[in-house]
Amino acid sequence: MRTELNDTTSSQVGRALLAARRALGGRTTGLVLTLIVVTDEENAYDAVRAASEASREHPCRILAVVRRTARGPHTLRRTRLDAELRVGSDAGTGEIVLLRLHGDLTAHAGPVVLPLLVPDAPVVAWWPVDAPADPARDELGALAQRRITDAQTDADPVGVLDARALTYAPGDTDLAWTRLTPWRALLAAALDQRPLPVSRAAVESEADNPSAELLARWLEDRLGVPVERVTSEGPVITRVRLATPEGDIRVDRPQGSLATLVLPGRLDRKVALKIRTDAELIAEELRRLDADEVYASALRRRPAQVALSA
Repeated sequence: MRTELNDTTSSQVGRALLAARRALGGRTTGLVLTLIVVTDEENAYDAVRAASEASREHPCRILAVVRRTARGPHTLRRTRLDAELRVGSDAGTGEIVLLRLHGDLTAHAGPVVLPLLVPDAPVVAWWPVDAPADPARDELGALAQRRITDAQTDADPVGVLDARALTYAPGDTDLAWTRLTPWRALLAAALDQRPLPVSRAAVESEADNPSAELLARWLEDRLGVPVERVTSEGPVITRVRLATPEGDIRVDRPQGSLATLVLPGRLDRKVALKIRTDAELIAEELRRLDADEVYASALRRRPAQVALSA
């Protein structure tokens, strides 16, 4: 069921949501959280689709805050809120509310969103693009227990990690870090299988890859060894090497969804290591709402930068 409201208010949107639920039989919502997606019109479709797919695992109310850019002098002066509501089969397992903010309202989204949060439920904020410099102090970020950014979409992805290290607050995280979960699990398992002392490490990836940067910082933080950043042709992370007295522990993924795990004295084996979608990444982040202390520790590390080519 879809409902469109033009030049509306938060109160009217809330009443329309209630009416839509009643029209579907007055069912209880069963929503476990509110996911605020802050984006622009260009990226709204993909972001809402990813959030909707993630809601299959985490039924939630998705509030997509779409800041509209003025196209002319009359538009610039016109402040208004347009909304589109999707409930029932049109919204998967939850509810979707698209809030299109025009004019001065684009800078004051907090009062618009606050009345629409699911009562007594956690709030997560996600910026697919154009995240604020300090998410925890942002008007919408301040409403959330968990704040998700994506350094990969920034013009200077590695530089933005350094900036976020300075403004980090418990609850902050980044999809560049979430993309590393399979890599971190595989490397930890490799060291469990062959518990050898590591003297140095290297991470190979395309230039300015924020996930590779965070992986290098995590290895240095956990192992206490120097980590080289090596530039390869990609895509994304292509190899990780851990030097040990008996030979390198190595994970090679030149392309595709399969990687090769190399352990000294063991047969090489293939392991699944695919590049995951935004929907999968968001679903993972919604599984935990506590502070990620390991991410915070890795973010604050500054590994040695070595300009090499693979």
